[in-house]
Amino acid sequence: MNRNICIYQEFLTEAHKDRIRETARRTGFTPHFFNLDQFEEAKDCLQHCEVLYAHSADLLRAAPATLKWYCCSFAGVDLYCKDPGLFANPDCLLTNSNVYGVTIAEHVVMVTLMLLRRMPEYIEIVRGHGWSNQLPVRSIRDNEFTILGTGDIGRHVADRLRGMGAAKIVGLSRSGKPHPAFDEVYPISALDDVLPRTKILVMALPSTPETVHILNRERIALLPADACVINVGRGTALDQKALAEALNSGKLAGAALDVMDPEPLPQGMEEETLTAAAQQVADLLVDGDYQAVYQMFREDVRSELTAESVSDLAAPALEEAGDFESIDETVVSGSTEGESHGIVQLTCTFSEKEVEFRVAFDPGMELIGLSVGSRSTGWSFSNLFHNLSNLFS
Repeated sequence: MNRNICIYQEFLTEAHKDRIRETARRTGFTPHFFNLDQFEEAKDCLQHCEVLYAHSADLLRAAPATLKWYCCSFAGVDLYCKDPGLFANPDCLLTNSNVYGVTIAEHVVMVTLMLLRRMPEYIEIVRGHGWSNQLPVRSIRDNEFTILGTGDIGRHVADRLRGMGAAKIVGLSRSGKPHPAFDEVYPISALDDVLPRTKILVMALPSTPETVHILNRERIALLPADACVINVGRGTALDQKALAEALNSGKLAGAALDVMDPEPLPQGMEEETLTAAAQQVADLLVDGDYQAVYQMFREDVRSELTAESVSDLAAPALEEAGDFESIDETVVSGSTEGESHGIVQLTCTFSEKEVEFRVAFDPGMELIGLSVGSRSTGWSFSNLFHNLSNLFS
């Protein structure tokens, strides 16, 4: 009896396929390869397979009860854990792929250097035709790192940091079991004791009930003011609002997020669309057309507002800012807490000072929130919604 493997992928090279064929042959299996435009063919083949190698909930849902092993080609499998109904066979083995350790570890090194060398700030200086090297920089060499998650990704990160001269690398895992890649390994229960002496925190955790907001507001406050946070695990592990608040208030030196919560932004809110809509709102505010901005609010929000209340919110900051010069930074994020929304933060340069516009839209691209303030006031993400609730009440 033939034992079959259905492989639904498009990034496999011929060398990869040859290795799979040879391994399958030695174990008595026959692999069948399909590209992503061959869904129906893969679905038909799957009915006679014991193993599926793919990243497709739709294909998994079509698998028979005879499927014994679903090997997900991605590192994250939380999608499949949240919906056990995807598996016709409740005893089907679910595994993830460890092929991303090297790639993600290199990404961590890249963003670590960008943070320590103040690259985003220097890029803005050059864009503004400046030429300065007055910002203090740090190095990976002789620095101390804490890696939250000592799995494949965490270990590859530790190896690369070690090769670049890191002074100390501490790992945290569920078990706290020692590993040669780390100088010290503690159980996650010791996180509160480790954070106060952390300079660079690298998060490489899966999405589980235990990891949701494991780095919350209280724990972010335990980090030193010169610490940086890097998240390459899952966005749910980090309280993004609390992180933004700490960054905006100068209580953290920097952050690099490879993952967000949610990701992608809620449907219908593409980044370019959000940015263009936010810029339109900012242009109207700069021109003093508060009536037009008032009319842009969604009806239920507008019923609680007046054009005068919009003016009261924006005018004080804009009147002191001087003449508009440029939009220097755009940050787009989203949230599914309460009502899903997309948020755009525009940092704009005026002749006298910088002003931040924060504009929120619902999935239908109707305006539901607005905040305007001087960057020097240190407004945070959470303050934004506090201000909005005051404005809308």
